[in-house]
Amino acid sequence: MLRQIVLDTETTGLDPALGHRIVEVACVEIVHRRITEQTFHQYVNPERPSDPGALAVHGLTQEFLSEKPRFGDVVGDFLDFVSGSELIIHNAPFDVAFLNAELARLDRPPIESVVASVLDSLQFAKQLHPGKRNSLDALCERYTVDNSARTLHGALLDARLLGEVYLAMTRGQESLVIDIEENDRKQIRVRRDAGTGELVVQAASEEELEAHEEYLSRLDDVTKGACLWLRRSDAS
Repeated sequence: MLRQIVLDTETTGLDPALGHRIVEVACVEIVHRRITEQTFHQYVNPERPSDPGALAVHGLTQEFLSEKPRFGDVVGDFLDFVSGSELIIHNAPFDVAFLNAELARLDRPPIESVVASVLDSLQFAKQLHPGKRNSLDALCERYTVDNSARTLHGALLDARLLGEVYLAMTRGQESLVIDIEENDRKQIRVRRDAGTGELVVQAASEEELEAHEEYLSRLDDVTKGACLWLRRSDAS
């Protein structure tokens, strides 16, 4: 089974083309759909100050980072850790652009040439929950992942949270329920037959079955043919 790495970065600003740099990079390993204890985490000296807005997000001061290694000092260990894996990144174009800018400074090939693939969990979430908020905090709330320790953005904590969210989004049971916003939530009752006391099972409508098959097809595309529920459905 393909080794997966959940990755997150913190940066000095929003645009590597303007000279902004990575200040923190963290990776969390997923093997056989379990988050392991194997991680890569490194604060990085960006050799420049963070923009005020970025500093307010991650709180990593220039004084703190000035004593940390430069990206070039840790790039070998980083690439060894992610090599051959599938990267899972929330808003992947942002992090990939920063990683590739750092690699280009070192005359290294882009990250896409080192890993097997890159999955953007933000785009995946938008497919599952169109029109809904799909930030990491919103997804933690939707999938009941405890993010109470997330007062500032930290790459390692955010990678761990995203790993849990990703597993919840792709587990099946949690993802197949109807997504209802809190203010639209309706009470759902289990009905029993008045005479026998047995549970009454209501079959899914044709519309619900079609929506279910459409969801499984999207999930199969994102997981590159690994949707077990679709295989079972075909077998039956």
